[in-house]
This record gives sequence, C-alpha cells and structure tokens, in this order.
Amino acid sequence: MAVATVPVNSVCASPLRSPRIPTKFVSQFLTKCSSFKLGFESLQLRTTLPGRKLVVRAARTESKGVSLGFRAPNFEIPEPLTGKVWKLEDFEPHPALLVMFICNHCPFVKHLKKGIVKLANFYMKKGLAVVAISSNSVATHPQDGPQFIAEEAKLFKYPFPYLYDESQDVAQDFGAICTPEFFLFKKDGRRPFELVYHGQFDDSRPSNNVSVSGRDLSLAIDCVLSGQPVPSIQKPSVGCSIKWHPERKP
Repeated sequence: MAVATVPVNSVCASPLRSPRIPTKFVSQFLTKCSSFKLGFESLQLRTTLPGRKLVVRAARTESKGVSLGFRAPNFEIPEPLTGKVWKLEDFEPHPALLVMFICNHCPFVKHLKKGIVKLANFYMKKGLAVVAISSNSVATHPQDGPQFIAEEAKLFKYPFPYLYDESQDVAQDFGAICTPEFFLFKKDGRRPFELVYHGQFDDSRPSNNVSVSGRDLSLAIDCVLSGQPVPSIQKPSVGCSIKWHPERKP
C-alpha cells in the first residue's frame, strides 16, 4: 500500500503534503518522531564529532618559495641545551648540510621525530652535518621556547644541535614557512653551501597510515654524498606554519 511506503522523515517534515495519508497514521508518526527526536539529535552530534579532528588539515602549510641553487645564509644562534652559539661556518668541513626547521608542539614534527633521529644518526656517520632550528614565537607558543627545546633535545637524544631562532631572522633568511621544513645543501670545495633539496621527509603524515621511512630525504642525501645529481622533482614538505611574533608576520 502507498501509505506503508511513505518515509517517516518526509511525514515528520511536512505531514500535510500528502492528503491521502490517514490522520491516524500522521498522529502515530508525529508521536514517534517526538519520542525519538532527542535520541536522533544526540546520535547526529556523536557522528559529527570525529570530523572536528580534521580541522588541523585546514592549517597545513607546504614548503615553497626557495629555488634550488639558493646559497645557505649565514646565521649565529644559540643551542639552549649547551649554551653554545652555532654559526654556518661551523659546518664548512662537511660535504653536505641538512638544515631542519622544526618545533616541539607541531603534530607533523612529532610524527617524524624518531625517524628524523634515526636518519640523522645514520648519515652523520657518513659525513652529513645536521642542524635543527626552532623559530616559533614564545608569545603564542611558549612550549617551543628555549627551556623546552633543551628538554626535547635531551629526551629524544638528538645527535644534532637544536637551536632557537628568537629573532626569527634566520627563518626569514632561509625562506622557511613551516615545520617540519628540510633544506639540504651540498658543499663543492670552497664554494658556499648550495641548496639541492627542499622537500618532504617522506609520504607519511599523522593521519594517512603510511609508515615513516624518510625515503625522499634519504634518496637526496644518498645522491649528494655519492656525487650524483639530486632529482629536481621534489614533493614539498607539509606541516604547521611557523608561528611568527604578532608584530612580525611576514
């Protein structure tokens, strides 16, 4: 019968649109809708809550704007763990230099931390110089400040210096805009460090279930250390934007 196949939702929305429906059925449906209304709204709320976790995706930032061949800018910034001030010239004896802009709070960085340490330990033994820099403003993200940088470096046993760029001048000089962001430079004799790779660690992200391998960055490092050309097609690194000082947004 036509009455038996009328959807409940359409009757609840407008019970008078079908004049062929007997009044008693309308009454029964309205009663049922009223009694189930609270339960349905509660269920609907529960099913939409997980979607809120995806908000971080809207804040994703990709590395960009720096061309291959870019010369590494000079810097002079402290390492909170030891108090030592590091300069670009400290890495001159090495055939290649990896500069990483990271921080403590970013979920994209947290996702890669163990992989970054593993990769650094492996390639530093082969002659690669590695340095990590945090440039986030402590005004907005105090957890990325010097004290916590020192604790982070100690906790994860970073084999490389982890520096704090308080002025954010270094981040701007490099053209860094996100965390993590990777800059791989090669050294050719007395010539300045030259950028040969500015891309992602690998395809793994906090929410895509792809294992952390460091594949993309490892391939680039292998090429540099073996004297081979680095592929020019490079996927950008993806992460959180660098948190600039409120008065100094680029």
